[in-house]
Amino acid sequence: MAEDAVKPADGVMRGGTHLFPLRVYFEDTDVAGIVYYANYLRFMERARSDMLRLAGIDQRAALEGGTGVYAVAEVSIRYKAPGKLGDDLVVATRIEAVRAASVLIQQRVMRGDELLADARVTAAFITLEGRPQRQPRDWLERFERLMEDKAQ
Repeated sequence: MAEDAVKPADGVMRGGTHLFPLRVYFEDTDVAGIVYYANYLRFMERARSDMLRLAGIDQRAALEGGTGVYAVAEVSIRYKAPGKLGDDLVVATRIEAVRAASVLIQQRVMRGDELLADARVTAAFITLEGRPQRQPRDWLERFERLMEDKAQ
């Protein structure tokens, strides 16, 4: 990659919380200029993927190597206020619990200090055939470290 190449925006880890910035574009909104409700899920997916990358979890290598993949098994989301065209938002993501074959994740979409959406996501680790399986041990350790960072 050339030194002057533009890179996509990255999130950052602060303690045990991953912060992922994004801007609301016209394509994200409905006819009233309000973020379409399903797009919050897209925002959260991008943030989770970025958090995993920053934690050293290479989903692409796991997929290509046949190790397994994460699939969202359950989502509970509560919408508190509407995001609007042109808003600068942050998706705050933190690990709440780690199990042998899944991770419970809290995600909040914020506009400054205002909470727009609050979600709990269960991501299951599955084989390429779709059966649950244990997560790689080093991934579990990375999640546990993130949870320890959150406690400090």
